Amino acid sequence: MEPLLEIRGPAAPLPLDDINTDMIAPTRPRAHLANTKISEREFDAAALFAPLRFDASGAENPSFVLNQPGFRAAKIILSGRNFGCGSSREQAVWLLADFGIRCIIAQSYGGIFYDSCFKNGILPVILPANTIGELMQEAADGGGEQFFTVNVAERSVVSPSGKAIKFDLPEFRRAALLSGVDDIDMTLRRSNEISAFVDRDRTARPWIYLAKPQRA
Repeated sequence: MEPLLEIRGPAAPLPLDDINTDMIAPTRPRAHLANTKISEREFDAAALFAPLRFDASGAENPSFVLNQPGFRAAKIILSGRNFGCGSSREQAVWLLADFGIRCIIAQSYGGIFYDSCFKNGILPVILPANTIGELMQEAADGGGEQFFTVNVAERSVVSPSGKAIKFDLPEFRRAALLSGVDDIDMTLRRSNEISAFVDRDRTARPWIYLAKPQRA
């Protein structure tokens, strides 16, 4: 996973609540995607938001934000509450990453989706509804021609007008994104501490380490 230091680019306003993982990564893509030969992990980014991006014939819906010229290269999505709710399908995060989305700014998230974002190099930012509303308006007014900047190290979002907004991000999540490591790598980095704990615990509770696993 590549380190994520800063995201700079257009922010696409998607003012909807309860966007679920089936909307993000549909299990049955629209007609023009049905014959695409792709593996499960390489699920084509063209299927991202297919129920919203395309009509029943497979033609683009011109009113959907990611189909509009200024937002086709969006790196940030601005949305409502409970983003990524529903099933635990990790394809939703894969498709967002494959499309080029590196940051989502929403009021709240589905829990599993939120955790999956960090494991795949996407930053899920939580901000209040009124703040997101202001950012959406600024993004819409700019038509995708003006860039937002999200700084992971400083935990800040800077709008095109220069308005800086701080957001909360747990330190271990911040460190993982900045160094480009996943949960396993973070654990392995503390192998010396883990070994020291086992040595102490073996002394304090030797009977635990004498027990042999029982066969079924």
